[in-house]
Amino acid sequence: MGKKKKFRLKKIKFHPITSYLLLIVVTIILSAILSSLKFQTTYSTISATDLSTIQNTVKVENLFNYDGIKYMISNASKNFISFAPLSMFLLIAIGIAISSASGFLDLLFKKIFAKIDNKTITFFIIFVATISTIINDIGYIILIPLAARIFETKKRNPLSGVLAAFCGVAFGTGTTIFVGSSEVALIPYTTSAARLVDATYHVSLLSNLFIMIASSIILSIVGTIIVEKIIVPKFGKVKDKKDLTEENNIEVIDVEEMEEERLNREYNEKRGLKYAIIASFIIISIFIYSVIPNLPLSGMLLDMQENTYLKQIFGENSYFQDGFTYMMCLVFVITGLAYGFGSKKFKNDTDVFEGCHDNLKNLGGIIILIFVASQFIAIFKKTNIATILTGIVANVIDSLPFSGIPLLFLAIILIALANLFLTTAQGKWMILAPVIVPPLMQSNISPQFLQFVLRAADSMTKGITPLSAFFVILIAYLNIYNNDKENPIGIFKAIKLVMPYCLIISITWLLLLLGWYIIGLPIGPNVYPTV
Repeated sequence: MGKKKKFRLKKIKFHPITSYLLLIVVTIILSAILSSLKFQTTYSTISATDLSTIQNTVKVENLFNYDGIKYMISNASKNFISFAPLSMFLLIAIGIAISSASGFLDLLFKKIFAKIDNKTITFFIIFVATISTIINDIGYIILIPLAARIFETKKRNPLSGVLAAFCGVAFGTGTTIFVGSSEVALIPYTTSAARLVDATYHVSLLSNLFIMIASSIILSIVGTIIVEKIIVPKFGKVKDKKDLTEENNIEVIDVEEMEEERLNREYNEKRGLKYAIIASFIIISIFIYSVIPNLPLSGMLLDMQENTYLKQIFGENSYFQDGFTYMMCLVFVITGLAYGFGSKKFKNDTDVFEGCHDNLKNLGGIIILIFVASQFIAIFKKTNIATILTGIVANVIDSLPFSGIPLLFLAIILIALANLFLTTAQGKWMILAPVIVPPLMQSNISPQFLQFVLRAADSMTKGITPLSAFFVILIAYLNIYNNDKENPIGIFKAIKLVMPYCLIISITWLLLLLGWYIIGLPIGPNVYPTV
């Protein structure tokens, strides 16, 4: 008898651009179906002026009709240009390209990290990534490419560095070592919800300081273990790029000439490094002076319309926050130029632009990817599906017959699920605060602790949703450093790579939150998990 042939379904692998295009099509069709089914919800928000409850009814907007198609066509350019990661990505890419072309980054990383063990470097990257959320989402843009280069310097696969930095930022969202922009954005909603129970309740900017610092350290330690034990072994070491034929060739080497070249190169490197250090000191000093108030010509990057310094520097209209990406770009550009001309790597402006071109030549596909992803995120937001799902979560929490720790536990899980669709913490808290804060406050759980619970639950799933504007940045860098160009890393493979980190960190978050509440440690100066 002949052997029976085994039929196997061939796996279909989509390019990430194709995957986002398919998600756009699915979203448009889904909007039509849900709209015809009258899918909607009503949720409550609080008026900041008189603390009155406002009922909001949201319906699914159908995009599979005349008006929907008109919206998608007329807003495509706007969605792309206003997509925050685009400008941030391009600015930092230009800065790093010039700094890399000069040779400054490679030399700097070798001098700093050459004698530091790999685990310490991984912890450093994750810790810096975790606390970087003090300034919005800048960590995604700056730290991912730098982490990849640092891993390359240590002869490790840069893909591990990409994942370490991304996971540090995404799954550590809202934790830092000091007050940042998140507090400024969330506190008004927390205060309004708390005043439904106590009309004089006050939430300070430092309310979560202690628990933020502790969680930053704990998450960084756990994250380091995940990266070193799970992610790094998956990718292995980077292969040496040596000419394998050179060992079969006999070369006549002029020792004196080689020594002279080495001494000349080292001299130029030292001079270039000195120029770069001086340049970086000057530019960073200017930026620091720009955020110091009440000095001659100082405070240029502060929003002087605000009354407190923290709001001046981290407020919604802060020039410091809006311009931080450009500031970092300038740091890379100026230090790169200083080193390049100082070390004679750059002899003229043509050398600069040629070197920059070489480092940016592979960005064409990334720009297309960002364009398609920006359309998907904007289209999904326009359908109102995310807001409706979050409103449903709010109503479910409001109807639960629990209180205390059981309600707290379920609220964490439900917020984490809602974050898969509505990824902005401020957008979720506006809907969830009125139904979470009052009942749990009456169960002796403080509003300040609940605000931190939101941020923790928000970070549990931040790194596995394609609706996150910065998830596309992860895919972009994974493919930049992916050597197998025939098999690009798409959405689902990226989620698969991140999932172990997501699961372990989520468990860590749950244990941290529930343990902190049970023990009753202070979460900030004179602030406790209980009222």
